[in-house]
Amino acid sequence: PDHPVLSVRRQCELIGLNRATYYYEPVKETPLNLTFMRLIDEQYMRTPFYGSPKMTEYLRSLDYCVSPKRTTRLMRVMGLQAVVPKRRMTKSNPDHKVYPYLLRNVPIVRADQVWSADITYVPMDQGFMYLVAILDWFSRYVLSWQLSNTLDNNFCIKALEEALEHNRKPAIFNTDQGVQFTSHNFTERLESAEVKISMDGRGRVFDNIFIERLWRSVKYEDIYLRNYSAVIGLEQGLDRYFQFYNNERFHQSLDYKTPTQVYYAGLL
Repeated sequence: PDHPVLSVRRQCELIGLNRATYYYEPVKETPLNLTFMRLIDEQYMRTPFYGSPKMTEYLRSLDYCVSPKRTTRLMRVMGLQAVVPKRRMTKSNPDHKVYPYLLRNVPIVRADQVWSADITYVPMDQGFMYLVAILDWFSRYVLSWQLSNTLDNNFCIKALEEALEHNRKPAIFNTDQGVQFTSHNFTERLESAEVKISMDGRGRVFDNIFIERLWRSVKYEDIYLRNYSAVIGLEQGLDRYFQFYNNERFHQSLDYKTPTQVYYAGLL
């Protein structure tokens, strides 16, 4: 940090480190809350239809004394909600345009036809991070990913820019209606690239199913097994995992080919 010539920002650029990672400090949650959050995250991967009442009962079944209020707050921090229809309790930001869902009954026949993005909570030994990934629907190929210690949309923009490199772009880009994806700078970047924007309907479980399966794979095959204690270790570990996922991991749904094989073979 005291380098006489290179700023911290420039040093981070040179080694490929997200500047938010450099300034990361463990989130100020108690060890017990972090335990609850990990248990909630693992259970949510199994039962994404659990809201805070059922999740509270699940924690109590493990002999933890936890209130519904605490469970609700922790799930909000984690960005989790039950994937079932419910009453609309909040209003959308009027400055954010919400786009229609464009993929109903649309056959997916080639690479770069539909991309999808989503954010997930990543538990760590002494804190947590948020992970965004952009996925090609046809091949399950992970085009880009980024980590952040906050839920602002800067890391989503960075992942989008990386995915759009090398003159590639999708015909349709699908996300949920989260503020990171409805923000003006995110949608404007897609519109400037002449990409059609699709957004999941409220309460629709299967609109973004492929990236939900990605989260299940990366958590059960890497994050839960390794229990990362430092952000730099998490970044390195995820880099290794996504390389494995794209280039070595055979998918039954892809006729036991890798995403990389299917993606590049599927480009028209």
